Amino acid sequence: MTKRILFVFTSANRTLTGASTGWYLPEAAHPYYILAPHFIIDFASPAGPNPPVDEYSVETFPDDVGKFLENPEVKKKLSATKKLSEINPDDYDAIFYIGGHGPVLDLAVDPVNIQLASKFYRAGKLVAAVCHGPAALVGATDESGKSIFAGKPVTGFSNVEEEQVNKVKDVPFLLEDKISSLGGKYEKAAEPWGPKVVVAGKLITGQNPASAHPIGEAILQDLQE
Repeated sequence: MTKRILFVFTSANRTLTGASTGWYLPEAAHPYYILAPHFIIDFASPAGPNPPVDEYSVETFPDDVGKFLENPEVKKKLSATKKLSEINPDDYDAIFYIGGHGPVLDLAVDPVNIQLASKFYRAGKLVAAVCHGPAALVGATDESGKSIFAGKPVTGFSNVEEEQVNKVKDVPFLLEDKISSLGGKYEKAAEPWGPKVVVAGKLITGQNPASAHPIGEAILQDLQE
């Protein structure tokens, strides 16, 4: 039977300063290109249909507009994006959280998402997230109630990268600091913006937009084992 992956998008379109945000285009597009030929992929978000894409990412990655945003299959999936509250983890083999600043604002504190992520993890399913996507996992816990980051190597958008895009005031917490505070062993690429993917059993995290393609490869490898 073909395996199924749930791609989770933010529904947040404004940061704390009122700047526009959303999900970051290549962080959905690049893994999708790798995974869509092999698996069934569904889209979900807290509010359901048409999750807001980060306009800056659309301007910065024009190649992914035609290839992903204007792809008829993807357009259909975006308009039919399910609400997280409608999702049954039993229907899926993996969950993947796309970045953009949005997840830090909504998914990090969304009780439905926290419960969903915890269920996936506790069931031994693959849990993956890229860039700010790991912010969606800060409330997720294992059976003993411990953070799923505790004692594990984890990556995500770094403090330096947040400072370089001048977005520190736009988010309620810095992801690198939060991962460390939850007991995660934070790792990052040698240089800011370099690709970095960390595989810790069934938890796979990527640092930034450059990590979107390699995290797609890591998810593919895990699900094909």
